[in-house]
Amino acid sequence: MSSIRLFILGSLEAHGSMHGHQLRLLAEEEHIDLWTDFTVGAVYGAIKRLATEGLISGVRVEREGNRPERQVFRITAEGAVALAQIREQALRETVVRADPFDLALARLDPLRLDSLAEAVTGRIESLKFALADSEHHAALADQYLTIAERIVMRHTAARLAAEITWHEQLLVAVPEIVADETSRKEAS
Repeated sequence: MSSIRLFILGSLEAHGSMHGHQLRLLAEEEHIDLWTDFTVGAVYGAIKRLATEGLISGVRVEREGNRPERQVFRITAEGAVALAQIREQALRETVVRADPFDLALARLDPLRLDSLAEAVTGRIESLKFALADSEHHAALADQYLTIAERIVMRHTAARLAAEITWHEQLLVAVPEIVADETSRKEAS
């Protein structure tokens, strides 16, 4: 399932024809990077792919003042069908992405065990910052959000809070992990 395809096709369906810069501004305005798995910068490449696949098509070229010409796109009938399928898949599919941290934790460097607590503490601080940032943006945007968007923002906060809790439990277990890794190293 592609979140960026869902965003672009859904935006064109909801807002009508737009050019890439308008889509990018919409993604920035909605703080897409806080609650999806793509960045605002990926919009242009995705537009090209969707146009190549016939899911969107150019309807006109616009030019404002001295700005460059911009191709305006609309969703095609094929795009509307694809959008319906993407939405259905996104609503039904459960996605929990693997975190490379887990593999690094399972394959610790025996020469750097003393830095594990610092690394976990750094991750906790980063997650707390992300949670505060998410909650701040949600509060600022609240008056503009639909009920569904408010719930999505709470989902992001809940996931971050769960990550913080898990990492805090991990931090408590670090001495035990280090002792286990040290004894296994000595035994080999």
